[in-house]
Amino acid sequence: MVDGEKKFSTAGSLKPGSFVLIEGTVCQVKSVDKSKPGKHGSAKVRIVAFDIFTDQKRNLLKSTSADVEVPIISRSQGQVTAVQGSQLQLMDLESYEMFSCPKPKDLAIEQGGNVEYIKWGSLVKVTRKRSE
Repeated sequence: MVDGEKKFSTAGSLKPGSFVLIEGTVCQVKSVDKSKPGKHGSAKVRIVAFDIFTDQKRNLLKSTSADVEVPIISRSQGQVTAVQGSQLQLMDLESYEMFSCPKPKDLAIEQGGNVEYIKWGSLVKVTRKRSE
C-alpha cells in the first residue's frame, strides 16, 4: 500500500469523475446511486469506481453521511527520458525529479516526448501525450 496525501469527505458528496480511496487504492468514481432512508435506517450510497492505476472495478456501500478518504492527486508534465520495455523513465519538467512508471498500452510514446501524468505517493500514471 502506498501512502499519499488525502483528505476526508462525506460519501454522499461524491460525484462521477471524482476520486476516492477504496481499500487503500485510488479509484475514480464512475457512478453514484443513492437510496432513500427507510423507516429505521439512514440513506445509503452505492459507488462504482475503477482503480486508476490497474483499471480494476471496485464497489463501495456506505451511509451518505459516512466519511470517505479522498486522495490528493497531483497532475504534472514530464519528458520521457527512456523507454525500457513496458516501463518509462520520466523527468518532471518543473522539479527535474526522475522516476519510472508503466508504459500505457493505448499511447504511442517515444523517447524525448512530452507527456502529462498523475501522481499519488509513489504511484505514477501517464494520462496523455502532449503535442509539441
